[in-house]
Amino acid sequence: MSKTLRTLRKSRINLFYVPALVLMLLFVAYPFAQAIHLSFTNWNGYSQTMHAVGFANYVSMLHDPNLRTAFINTLIYGFGSAFFQNVLGLLFALFLNSRFRGHSIVRTFIYLPVMISGLIMGYIIYYFVQYDGGIFNEILGWFGAAPVDFMAQRWRAVLIITAINIWQYAGISMVIYMAGLQSIPTTYYEAARIDGAGTLRCFWSITLPLITPAMATAVVMNLIGGLKLFDVIMALTGGGPGFATNSLSTYISNQYFNAQRAGYSAAVGIATFLLIVLVAGIFNHLFATRELEA
Repeated sequence: MSKTLRTLRKSRINLFYVPALVLMLLFVAYPFAQAIHLSFTNWNGYSQTMHAVGFANYVSMLHDPNLRTAFINTLIYGFGSAFFQNVLGLLFALFLNSRFRGHSIVRTFIYLPVMISGLIMGYIIYYFVQYDGGIFNEILGWFGAAPVDFMAQRWRAVLIITAINIWQYAGISMVIYMAGLQSIPTTYYEAARIDGAGTLRCFWSITLPLITPAMATAVVMNLIGGLKLFDVIMALTGGGPGFATNSLSTYISNQYFNAQRAGYSAAVGIATFLLIVLVAGIFNHLFATRELEA
C-alpha cells in the first residue's frame, strides 16, 4: 500500500513539470524547429510564399565577407569580455570578501551597471563618444585638441563595445565568485598559515581549486552573454560603420529586416546557436575535468 502511495505521490509531483514543458515546447522548441525550416528556404520575411533552396543559405555563409567580420567580432565580444569579466569579478570578490567597512556600498556600486538594460547602457555611452557634442570630445576641446570620431574605425569601435560589456557585467562574476569564496571553510586557511603558507600560496593551493565550480558558472555565463551580444551594439553603432562592428546577433537582425533575407538570417541564427552550444560544451567539459583532477 505504501509503495502505491509513493508511486501516486510521485506521479502527482511530475504533473508540476507539465506547465514548464509546455512553455518550453511553445517558446523554445517550436520556434527553433521553424527556424531550421526557414533556413532551407528563400523566404524574404514578408511574402506569403517561400521556396525550398536546400543548403544554398549555408553555402552562401561560407562566401559572405560581412559574415566573416561579424564572426570575428563575435569571438572578440565573447572571449574578450569573458576573460576580463572573470579577472575583474574575481579581484572584486577577493577585495570585498575581506569585509571592510562600507563593503556593501562598494559591492552595490560595482553591481549597479548589471541592473541597467544593455540598450539603455549603449545610449548612455553614446552621449560620451559621439562626435558632435560628446562628453569625451568636449573634454578634449578644453585642452585644445581636435575632436575624435571614436566609433569611425572598426577596431576602436569593437574595443569600446567590448569594454562596455566588460564593465557592465563584471558584477555578475563578482557575485558568483563571492558565493564561492564564502563557501570555503576558514579552517583550511588557518591550517595553511600554521604550516607557513603565505597569501599567494593559499590562493593557488586553496582558493583557486575550491572556486572551480563558481569559475565554471561565471565563465560559461559570460561567454554565452558575449557571444550573443546585441543591444549595446545596436544602441552605439547599429553594426556600422557599414558592417564593421556587427556581431552575429546584429547581423541576423540586419539580414532579416534590412536585406529581407529571412531564410539566410535563419541559417546564420542556427549557426550562431551551434557555435554557442559548442563553446559552452567545451568549457563545461574542461572545468568538469579540472574538478575531477582537483
